[in-house]
Amino acid sequence: MRFARAPLAACMLWAACPAAWAATYAVGPGQQYTQLSSLFSSVDLAPGDVVLVRGGTTYNGGIVVGSNDSGTAASPVVIRWDGQGGSRPRLQGGTHTIKFQQSNHVVFEGFEITGGSSSCLFSEAHDVVVRNVLIRDCPGHGILGADQNSGSFTLEYSEVRNAGSGSSRHPIYMQSDEVTWPGSVFRMRFNYVHSGNGGNLLKNRHERAEIHYNWFEGAAYQALELIGPDCATQQPGWNANLRREDADVVGNVIVHTGTWRNAIRLGGDLDGRSQGRVRLVNNTIIFDRSGTSNAVLVQLGLGSLEMHNNLIHQTGSGALSIVAENPASNVEAPSCGPSSREPWSDGRKVAGSNNWVPSNAGAVPAEWTGTLRGSDPLLTGIAQRALRPRVDSPLVSAGNPSPLSPSAFPFPSPLALPLFDPPLRAILAAGTQQPRQYGVRIDIGALESPVQAQPRRLNGNQPLVPGTGGSASAPVASPLRSLPHPVASAEAEVNVAPSMADVRIDPPILVAWKRVRDWLAVVLDAEAAR
Repeated sequence: MRFARAPLAACMLWAACPAAWAATYAVGPGQQYTQLSSLFSSVDLAPGDVVLVRGGTTYNGGIVVGSNDSGTAASPVVIRWDGQGGSRPRLQGGTHTIKFQQSNHVVFEGFEITGGSSSCLFSEAHDVVVRNVLIRDCPGHGILGADQNSGSFTLEYSEVRNAGSGSSRHPIYMQSDEVTWPGSVFRMRFNYVHSGNGGNLLKNRHERAEIHYNWFEGAAYQALELIGPDCATQQPGWNANLRREDADVVGNVIVHTGTWRNAIRLGGDLDGRSQGRVRLVNNTIIFDRSGTSNAVLVQLGLGSLEMHNNLIHQTGSGALSIVAENPASNVEAPSCGPSSREPWSDGRKVAGSNNWVPSNAGAVPAEWTGTLRGSDPLLTGIAQRALRPRVDSPLVSAGNPSPLSPSAFPFPSPLALPLFDPPLRAILAAGTQQPRQYGVRIDIGALESPVQAQPRRLNGNQPLVPGTGGSASAPVASPLRSLPHPVASAEAEVNVAPSMADVRIDPPILVAWKRVRDWLAVVLDAEAAR
């Protein structure tokens, strides 16, 4: 039987409240709980609780973090590596190695997860933050978001590799429940996702996706598939016009090496179309192979597409299309939802500026302005995955410093331009991302030329900081402004955990006040609803 702590309603006075409402639980060899599963089956975690898990040990999968283990937005439950044992705690096996089952407002960090037959990590919850994890060798999905009861989800500073299988299991597969959690956001930043065994590196059906500063490489199918919800699995009251699925894709590297022709697919599949707006800014898309290729394929109901400052290149021979359309005549009728088979939900809507494409590329949008063409973007070394422009590259200072969304189909609340580099084919320790060093003006692509390390002066003045309209000394809003929880302190290496000083445990008096505040909010909401 799970342990339920006394309700806060009993705390009418400060003196009557226990001094240590926030609890810290230790899991591992020689600890109170030797398995995470035994902790969650015995204890109801509360807002502000911290679970510290000993490293250097393998724990059984099939772990369920339940609805009675939820935190709050202000005081999440934190489950993390305790920094000891020499390496990450490993969670291994099970159908879902770890599942967040309506356990909302949880931070989970520092683990290695492997072997889940259906998924390694399954989220059926809202406001889950997964940080600094290694997800590997998953015969099913690496990370899976539920069709129902799933809300906002953040994945950052993590590596996902050797996951997925066939055409329907993916390294990352996310969706949100637009009835239960309207307005939720999938945030993905500073991750290294690679070596897919099946499916798409990222298949996303989320209401809003913010895909910033990631390195994708080695997809079995698409690197990114950004489409609409599965119309057969939604809550009662949902319909395809309830919400639009938008995606802001900024500062990412995509290296496509497989035989599948598309790097990115947008719009819909036979189960759901997005009708959403997609924005691609300062991404580097490399096809490191020969053959027929589509940088972007639009099919089955995309709302609009906006592209600025992107580098698109293919190293080998073959036909390369930049924005291809899959015509209605080439697709089957959708299985449910809107019956239209057109690539665009309401007619073609395309805009863009200052993109670099090969001279022989086809399907280059006529709506674009300032397009650069050439035979070689002059990167440092594609074979070695050194993808910064050389000093003599045509990409240097050739980007649009102020890309604006078209007034006819503006993108809501975009990240104007990238302010950080993506990880360079390695997991990043939390907080160690590298600021993007602009020169006279922004380069095309996801990475700046090394010559930009010291911003250059132009006519004796400091260069403008792209997107601010001010000088380089002007304050720049951080792209991490929307973090639901503070960014963790830096770690030196993959297997070096945060120090115990980084584990913030509120003083008892503050925790008690938060508990009373949360309880009062619930009571007041209940009274208002009467």
